[in-house]
Amino acid sequence: MFARIAILPLLVAFLLAARSATALYFYLEADTPKCFLEELPNDTVVVGHYMTEEWDTTLQRFVVKDDMGIHISVREVKDDHVVTSSRGPPEGKFAFTSHEAGDHRICMQAKFDGRPAVQVRMHLDIVIGDAKPDNSHKDKSHVNDLAQRVRDLNAKLRDIRKEQQYQREREAQFRDLSELTNSRAMWWSSLQLITLLGACVWQLRHLRGFFEDKKLR
Repeated sequence: MFARIAILPLLVAFLLAARSATALYFYLEADTPKCFLEELPNDTVVVGHYMTEEWDTTLQRFVVKDDMGIHISVREVKDDHVVTSSRGPPEGKFAFTSHEAGDHRICMQAKFDGRPAVQVRMHLDIVIGDAKPDNSHKDKSHVNDLAQRVRDLNAKLRDIRKEQQYQREREAQFRDLSELTNSRAMWWSSLQLITLLGACVWQLRHLRGFFEDKKLR
């Protein structure tokens, strides 16, 4: 019994950690946004953690400098709706909630505020389906902490179910489109076959009439 109680918090923590995440780094050019697409279901929380470094010619390495800003914007590709647009420090995080299912364009741009542009490297870690914080319970006891983890886990499971439902809807759309395409291809093949048979019959009748005329002459 005690062994099961000890394992339960570890299991909950492991499941909470098993969430959709994307970690990468890339280079930014001056006044040129770097954008990428992320397909999201509706009402999904996305949290991004970033750190921006610029090349220091004196130290000959990348360092974080506080006088550089990062402009972050998120748009829905379908209708070009701006989900969020803000400017932050060189190191921080951003968060938004998708309102519609579909592709979202996430853009990052370095701002130098008039000083010469340098090479910039950004580290980005995006977590999709992050559980919304529940601030209704402030008790820091072990029991309440475990209950909070369970609530977060339930929120995570709801996000997973929404993602699965969204993927099922997309699969149904692709299946309907595939069936429609196959049906049109079948009708087109049938039309081509009928046309070919008609042409053959016409040619045979034409040749028959031609040879009959030859015999009469």
